Amino acid sequence: MFDRAAEKYESGHAGVYELRKKDYPPILEELDKEPFETLLDCGCGTAPMLSLLSERYPERRYTGIDLSPNMIAAARAKGLKNASFVLGDCERLPFADDSFDAVICSMSFHHYPDPQAFFNSVFRVLRPGGRLILRDMTMSAPMAWIANRLEMPLIHLLGHGDVRVYTCAEVRKLCENAGLTPETVQWRKGLRLHCVARKPVSKIRSTRLD
Repeated sequence: MFDRAAEKYESGHAGVYELRKKDYPPILEELDKEPFETLLDCGCGTAPMLSLLSERYPERRYTGIDLSPNMIAAARAKGLKNASFVLGDCERLPFADDSFDAVICSMSFHHYPDPQAFFNSVFRVLRPGGRLILRDMTMSAPMAWIANRLEMPLIHLLGHGDVRVYTCAEVRKLCENAGLTPETVQWRKGLRLHCVARKPVSKIRSTRLD
């Protein structure tokens, strides 16, 4: 589906993909709060978010990862000088430990079959003190129950790749299980989940010399 969508992903006729544009301002607002040098965009698509960031912070270094070859090809074709793009799985991020100051993920998470593997992988590649900024759809527990048992299986059968809608409580638990500290896990306008979670800074034990 995403290979077919790559050509129109950033057009004015992108259909449901237009919804992702609502996530750009909140992500930028979070990134403006503190400095970063390296950033990973999980499920980067054709790199609309990294294009904005590259222009806003040209001195930073960016990496995008996506499972769709056509999306990655379109992202690379933009020729962003401070960005590189990797074809890969966001549940098994192919990067070294402690590689990024920030990881962002917008409207991609609900496609992941193993959500805990994603959070675990994010924890590993984040530097101590680094942040995950996650935007996706969310619902209350009763609404999510109905959607996950009726709507999502049908949408998946139609080839859209949707797997599951998560409640804020579920996302908070996934963060904690991975070792991330949830700082903000909110339901915002438009059934949007806004999550900011941080990898703790390791405490160094002091050695006392008598």
